[in-house]
Amino acid sequence: MTFSTFKTIAASCAIAALMAGAAAAQEVTLKLGHLANEANSWHKASLKFAEEVKARTEGRIVVEVYPNDSLGREIDLINGMQLGTVEMTITGESLQNWAPMAALLAVPYAYKSLEHMDEVASGEIGDQIEAQIIETAQIRPLAYFARGPRNLTANRAITTPAELDRMSLRVPNVPLFVDTWLALGAQPTPMAFSEVFTSLQNGTIAGQENPLALIQSASLNEVQSHVNQTEHVRSWIYLTIAEQVWQGLSPEDQAHLMEAAAVAQEFERAQFLADEEAIRKDLEAKGMTFVEVDQTAFAAGSREAVLKSVHESIRPVVETLFAN
Repeated sequence: MTFSTFKTIAASCAIAALMAGAAAAQEVTLKLGHLANEANSWHKASLKFAEEVKARTEGRIVVEVYPNDSLGREIDLINGMQLGTVEMTITGESLQNWAPMAALLAVPYAYKSLEHMDEVASGEIGDQIEAQIIETAQIRPLAYFARGPRNLTANRAITTPAELDRMSLRVPNVPLFVDTWLALGAQPTPMAFSEVFTSLQNGTIAGQENPLALIQSASLNEVQSHVNQTEHVRSWIYLTIAEQVWQGLSPEDQAHLMEAAAVAQEFERAQFLADEEAIRKDLEAKGMTFVEVDQTAFAAGSREAVLKSVHESIRPVVETLFAN
């Protein structure tokens, strides 16, 4: 063997070693797509999760985060996770298409406070929801994030259901929401959210209901003067991973992901609370008036309609939630 040949072989071995080291350094890439924008607490928590995963696995597992539906819409991502083309997403009651108990994530007046919601999400009922999602949707929740309560906006104060007075109100195309607002005395109109601003501007509808973050991002303060704090839906949403991906990880790496998810959940809650307060101050500064309402009256007026509308398999659970 000539010295030149030896050098060539040595160089080739060095390159191969470097490539092997790079492969070992990043063994798994997890694509995490979601619908929120970069300012949302879910996105910030997703980045925190990615950071924690990278640190805990010494770079062997890398999480790539795709906001703004850039990896696909929620249902498309769920389908992709089941087919093996997407690894992770943030999702919630949309999973009821596969797991009926997921509907419990957004039942009107089921949760009286953020603390009550936490008790349910982290307790026995939450465990049952997660188990059903894993079994029937083949998607595994790793952590949950809070969602801002939905509030009613209008150009007047509304403190009781009687004051709705057949008010035309945009709602998402969700039968449970339509039934609830009909029972309360409004005239609910299912409509795409992209049409809401113009419809409020031209008087096609008189109000809408959404969390403060959407009210702010859609500049609804320009066409609505009051935020009536009905807080009629409190809900949470899951940070999830495809079950087939999860099963392909070692027990050690599964533990690393759960630890990272716990950190992300705590981080998101702090972000969420800070964001809610900041958004309220911003909307008040832009002229919106926040109105305290008789939430007990709204809850009582919607209860029968909610129980009639939810799937019979979860009706007993909803009755228990209402009784607490």
